[in-house]
Amino acid sequence: MLRERNFRRFYAGYVTSLLGTSMSSVALAFAVLDGGGTTADLGYVFAAGVVPEVLFMLGGGVSADRLGRRPVMLSADVIRFAAQAALAAALFAGPPPIWLIAALNGLLGAGGAFFTPALGALTPDIAPAGHLSDANALLGLAQSVTSVAGPAIAGVLVAATMPGVVIALDAASYGASVLALSLLHLPARKAPPRSPLRDLADGWSQFRSVNWLWVTTVQFALFNLITWAPYLLLGPVLSRDYLGGARAWGLILTAQAAGAIVAGTLLVGRRPRRPVVASVIGAFGYPMPCLLLALHAPAYGVAAAALAAGVGSAVSSTFSATALQQQVPPEMLARVMAFSLTGSFALGSAAFAIIGPVAGVIGAGTVLGAAAAWGLLSPAVVLAVPAVRSVTWRQAGAARQDPAG
Repeated sequence: MLRERNFRRFYAGYVTSLLGTSMSSVALAFAVLDGGGTTADLGYVFAAGVVPEVLFMLGGGVSADRLGRRPVMLSADVIRFAAQAALAAALFAGPPPIWLIAALNGLLGAGGAFFTPALGALTPDIAPAGHLSDANALLGLAQSVTSVAGPAIAGVLVAATMPGVVIALDAASYGASVLALSLLHLPARKAPPRSPLRDLADGWSQFRSVNWLWVTTVQFALFNLITWAPYLLLGPVLSRDYLGGARAWGLILTAQAAGAIVAGTLLVGRRPRRPVVASVIGAFGYPMPCLLLALHAPAYGVAAAALAAGVGSAVSSTFSATALQQQVPPEMLARVMAFSLTGSFALGSAAFAIIGPVAGVIGAGTVLGAAAAWGLLSPAVVLAVPAVRSVTWRQAGAARQDPAG
């Protein structure tokens, strides 16, 4: 895979950018809290980064298909570089107001809304023929590795210097991504002259026609609402209440990332005959830590369940992305991916506002028990859908099968 020049160049910039991003999330939290911000202020800042990403994702998909994947990704990274450079400068000058941190984090999220669907559509253009799933596995592996390394490095740097230093490094990492993208050699794509609304409507029609895709999108919309958001919010709460605190939660998250790293490495070269079935089977791993937390299992038991969740996430994301890239026409890929991402994550982002009050009434353990039950039930239901079971692996150069299959 890394012998392919385009992929190698992009991967170097992408890994650098991911490492900067995973470092900056730690620095951002300390920038708010060290500057006198409250927990509520931190929530506002994090929400400011998530909401624009959901709102602009569809526009990002349309732009990538109309203007080209690389130009859109370059523009997104330039915007993110500028946002982080401005935030670093503000932090060096003194504690900035919360509204300024939130505004710049919102600009960062808007850049991500344009970058993410373009990335999924760019991957088939830079992956060697016949190695699309390997490319997706390596991209997922980069996310897993940096999610472990980034916070660890950031913690040391923030303690030794200040949050602004880490934010400045993140800005530089976006510069590295811009350089890598600018060095790619890609065929020019020309979209027919149409209105953006027509492009959006065509993307919706294509998304709706791929039966297995909208079924799994609905699955993950409800999964993120009912299972994953409660895990992310209540996992630290139960870790504090009965596992001993932040160290236990850190162990759980590290085990989860380790599972994804191991699985991502082993997935290179794998070609399941039915990739969507493999993806859905992987989803059974996600709710395992919810179940163990609900049962008040010891920290190492929850960590083992999180390891299984990491393995499942790598399998699920790798093969779902590959199937989507194989089944959807290239000229529609960014828009269809944007519809899938928006549908999958919109409800989950809103869930954080209601999980806390619900857990306060019925208990965190009960919420996580229900989360685990839904997380196990939903992939079983999806596997029963014929459209999910009928999608087969498409070799490079083979004719596309009916996307409704």
